[in-house]
Order: sequence, then C-alpha cells, then structure tokens
Amino acid sequence: MKISMYQVDAFASSVFRGNPAAVCPLDAWIPDSIMQSIAMENNLAETAFFVSRGNEFEIRWFTPAVEIALCGHATLASAFVANRIGKMADRICFQSKSGPLYVEKQNDLYSLNFPARVIGPSMEITEAVSDCLGKRPLKLFSSEPNLLAIFDSEDEIRNLAPDFRAMKALASHGIIVSAPGKQYDFVSRFFAPGVGVDEDPVTGSAHCTLIPYWASELKKKNLKAFQASSRGGELICEFLEDRVTFAGTGSLYLEGIISIPD
Repeated sequence: MKISMYQVDAFASSVFRGNPAAVCPLDAWIPDSIMQSIAMENNLAETAFFVSRGNEFEIRWFTPAVEIALCGHATLASAFVANRIGKMADRICFQSKSGPLYVEKQNDLYSLNFPARVIGPSMEITEAVSDCLGKRPLKLFSSEPNLLAIFDSEDEIRNLAPDFRAMKALASHGIIVSAPGKQYDFVSRFFAPGVGVDEDPVTGSAHCTLIPYWASELKKKNLKAFQASSRGGELICEFLEDRVTFAGTGSLYLEGIISIPD
C-alpha cells in the first residue's frame, strides 16, 4: 500500500513556525488501525486523512494516541493540500464528526468556518488545576471537551510551566489558557497531554471556545489572536454567534510517499 503524505506548517507564512500537520489524501478509507499507526509513526499533534466525495470531502484526524472529533490546523493543512493537488475550489466543505466545516481560500489566506463551542458557567478553581498549571488562574470554565483558564496578563501565559503528568489526571481533553494580549486582542496556549500532545503549537479548535469568550469580554466580533507557544501562530478571527471563523496561511515542509507492506 502506498499513500501520499504532505507535512504542512499551518498558521505560518514560512516553515518551522505555526503548527505542523501531516495530511494523507485517500481514494477511499483505509482501516482505522492503519491510520492510527501512521499518526503514531508521524508523532505530530495531528495527522489528517481526507477522501473526496464529489464537491465535498470527508475528513478525520488522529493524534499519536487517539482519533479526535475536531482539529483546526490540520483542516487548514488539508485545504492547503487539496489546493496543491488541484481538488479545491475557492470554498470547500469538509464533513466531519463535528459536522460540516467550511474553508474559503483568499489568495494565500485560508479562512476556516467552524462551530462555536458553548462555554459553561464559572467553575471552582481547584488546587489540582492550579497545581498542574503552576499558577492559580483568575477564572475557570468548562467548554467541552476542554477547560478554559483565564489569567490576568500575557506574561503569565508565556511564563506558565505546566506539570503535564499532573494534568493527565484531570477529567478533560485539555486545558486552554488565555489572557488579554499586548499587540493582540488575546493570547493563548493549549495543553492536552491526556491525548498525547503536551503542548499544541497553534490550535484552531481551541479558538472555537476562545473567540466566543473574548468577543463577549471585549464587545467586538473581529479579533486578532496569537497562540504563544514556542513556534507561535497568528489567527484572524470573527465571531458569528453559533459559528466562528479563523484564518491563516500554510507552508509546505514535506511531500512524500508512505510505503506499507500489503
């Protein structure tokens, strides 16, 4: 079995920045066990697989450990690859386990239209949460499947040194941490050691929570965001009530063929 694979740095205008994702375009679905093994072998935050269905695509995403229901950067990377292999119109739809996801291409910019995630009421800030983050947040919310921890300042976000082993014990997919930005409307980081990703460089799905939160807090619908990981990534965001959009560019790092014995 031979499978084409591309590695794209998403939310980045040049390689070695943004969030790397592997993308495998398929003619038909292959066994889940093989897709999971490929994702484990790649050892990236996500590997995306997509199949063309006429004017639409079906898409799935795998971390090195599990399949997940929603991923932003690997969807941007998939749109980038679909465009590269001549299968993308100006606007396409990916059908996913989280419903339809739309990507619109405007020159080199890919704008993703995703469902907004509901944010629950403020939660009690437990010692377990404070300990695993290394600092007590100002506020804590649930936004399935993650927790959202709000801090006072960008510097606090940048200086967090989480205890990933302790974080695995929390009953959540991951923890989004965020604060008002200096040059941006807000900054964030995202930790998900429970699904095999200690820190994700730039997380589109986390912005399905962040955009509604900061749109309400800042009383504005158009926002500029920065995910303050070591690689970093900039997102141009808009709040559309039950949907959100976030846009960025992609850069091709690798193109090759996976060879799996029959």
